[in-house]
Amino acid sequence: MKTRDKIDISNLSKLWIFILLLAVLVGCSDDEGVAEAPYFSIEENPIGLSVDVNGLTQSYVVRSNQPWEVIAQSEGNWVKAFPNKGNDDGIFKFIVEENDTFEARVINFAFLVNGTEQPALFRINQEANVPFINVQNADAGIAVPSVGGDFQINLNANVDWSYQITNGQWISELEIGETFIKLSAEKNKGTERVATLTVKSANYPTLTKNIAITQSDGSIVLEEYFDWLTYGSTIFYTTSGEKRMDSWTDDELNRGWSSTPNTNSSNQQVVYARTGFVKLGKTGYGGDLISPKFSILDEETNVKVTFKAVPYQTKKGTQDDNLLKVGVVGPGTPSAEAFTIGNWPDYSTDPECIAIWQAPSATYTFTITGATSETQLRLLGGDFTLAGVGKGKNRIFIDDIKVEIIE
Repeated sequence: MKTRDKIDISNLSKLWIFILLLAVLVGCSDDEGVAEAPYFSIEENPIGLSVDVNGLTQSYVVRSNQPWEVIAQSEGNWVKAFPNKGNDDGIFKFIVEENDTFEARVINFAFLVNGTEQPALFRINQEANVPFINVQNADAGIAVPSVGGDFQINLNANVDWSYQITNGQWISELEIGETFIKLSAEKNKGTERVATLTVKSANYPTLTKNIAITQSDGSIVLEEYFDWLTYGSTIFYTTSGEKRMDSWTDDELNRGWSSTPNTNSSNQQVVYARTGFVKLGKTGYGGDLISPKFSILDEETNVKVTFKAVPYQTKKGTQDDNLLKVGVVGPGTPSAEAFTIGNWPDYSTDPECIAIWQAPSATYTFTITGATSETQLRLLGGDFTLAGVGKGKNRIFIDDIKVEIIE
């Protein structure tokens, strides 16, 4: 009995060992069966990229379950891959810089997957640039007031350049940079005068640009078209985007225009910049526009003031009050105290509010007797406080202000 029992136990142990080994083998076989096959691809299978002189950034999506890397096949710091490596699915970009050379350029990139280079290369071509000199307002020319002062000509070029001025003894250089020429004009006491500024390149003579610089005659005390204001819309009832004077840039404020802070409206300067003109006032509060001083005047002088004005009207036709008070800050006596601005806009025939400025009815004139170099023009829409006054709104649009000496 003892011998038989021992044999049974031994056989049982061998059976359990066999079962365990079989389970391990089956488990290993199952693991190998579900292992994911390696893969690598770029969505849409691009093989290259053509880029113009401006450069660009182009993104690509990688699908992979392995480490990958993007490798340039030659030197070229004008393009880079970022990031240039990853482990699985991901996104990378080719960042191509602007080509400021006059030669086309090309570079190839390879893709390494698990350290193995893929058979296809990715080719990037970029166009050659062409020589250029661009001068801002070259066709329109530069207008300089008779009082003189500093002005700037902006330009950009990808070649070496120089400039000269013909018939411009009254113009002097203040500063020259890579993208600008800053000049200063003397006060003009005579008739209108014109100088020509020429920008040229010794290596590319066909790129020569000529710009007329015209200075108003000495009888023009002040001339302002507000073409340096580019806020909001030309459409009167579209108020989004307009910019109140106390938020203007330093360059804009340095042109000398100002406004009295309205103490009843948190000391705001209630004058708004639009595209090429200004708006006086807002609901409940008026705003005044004060010009630079008539610094060109050497003695007491009589002058004529001409300006354009349009009253405010909503899109549906609701009209503001339309009183514009005129006057001066400093010496001088105006020939009028106020105008009723009655040239109402017609949005059906002039939806962009452009033609109305050209109509004779938009122009108003008065004189100032005894103006001096300390005199300033002042225009006020209604009054500073309008609550309970008429309709409570007296917004006026102003443009094209001119002050000239009269006999």
